Amino acid sequence: MKTIAITGSGGFVGTNIKNFFSKKDFEIISIRREDIKNSSKLKEIMNKADIVINLAGANIINRWTDSYKKELYSSRIDTTTALVQAMASVENKPKLFISTSAVGIYSNKDCYDEEYFDYADDFLAKLCQDWEKEAFKAKEYEIRTAIFRFGIVLGEGGALKKMLLPFKLGVGGTIGAGNQYFSFIHIEDLLNAYKFLIENVDLNGVFNLTAPTPTTNKGLTQALGKALNRPTIFPVPEFVLNLIFSEGAKVLTDGQCVKPKRLVDSGFIFKHTTIENSINSLIKENE
Repeated sequence: MKTIAITGSGGFVGTNIKNFFSKKDFEIISIRREDIKNSSKLKEIMNKADIVINLAGANIINRWTDSYKKELYSSRIDTTTALVQAMASVENKPKLFISTSAVGIYSNKDCYDEEYFDYADDFLAKLCQDWEKEAFKAKEYEIRTAIFRFGIVLGEGGALKKMLLPFKLGVGGTIGAGNQYFSFIHIEDLLNAYKFLIENVDLNGVFNLTAPTPTTNKGLTQALGKALNRPTIFPVPEFVLNLIFSEGAKVLTDGQCVKPKRLVDSGFIFKHTTIENSINSLIKENE
């Protein structure tokens, strides 16, 4: 039986990964925040782990005050540093380290994949770059290292749960004009992508974890309205989001167009390729 150690296992994605792999005869160890600060405890966990999945990080959709920006940074970079140092210092090193990043690393000027891209020049993009750089230090210790750049994860809970209420009340709508891109991934495809990466031992490096057909905020809005049979005539003005989230509103108002070229080229088959397919399957599950 293989052992997976996970940071951020209490979050939406972490809970799903934990449940998914525990049903597939993996032993799961949850790495808690206090474990990160306890080097001897962390080394003990690393010595047992075959695979380490790093999902730790404060919630990105929030008001970005200066102090919260520091929390966003330290909860990702410092945690990753501690994990790599612990892996480096144990005799039985994990065979695979899968860390996380986000499509917010890319600019919004074009549609990008892992080979053709342009990075944005803002806080979130720089955070992602520093996060990835820290994770890739694990390669120096001959640990197979991969990074999943997440799109918005759609599943029962998480971002979709927050989106559904206004639509169910008939007051859902686009954010601004709704033309900003929306790159997403269905939770089922996300889980299968982790399984695919674990099973294919020659795979490493960066992978975009997004559905093959990105949409726009308007496309998402229409799919939600149609699936719930509700009107979508109440746009949310961008200035309202700026008042609530300050600079953090960029996550909602400034999307990226991202494609999962490396996963597709490696033979991974997506079950949920479009926003309509993804939303319909999830709404049916919630009914």
